[in-house]
Amino acid sequence: MAKDPVCGMEVDESTAKFTSEHMGKKFYFCAQMCKKKFDESPMKYMKH
Repeated sequence: MAKDPVCGMEVDESTAKFTSEHMGKKFYFCAQMCKKKFDESPMKYMKH
């Protein structure tokens, strides 16, 4: 399981419909809105 970086929800990588890549890492999202928010400002959601 992966954690949606926007809302924190657990997402199953094998069935996730919404994904993005940033800095060579793949991120998984529970919904299109979370993906959209991440894509607009990925550094806001990156763990530092």
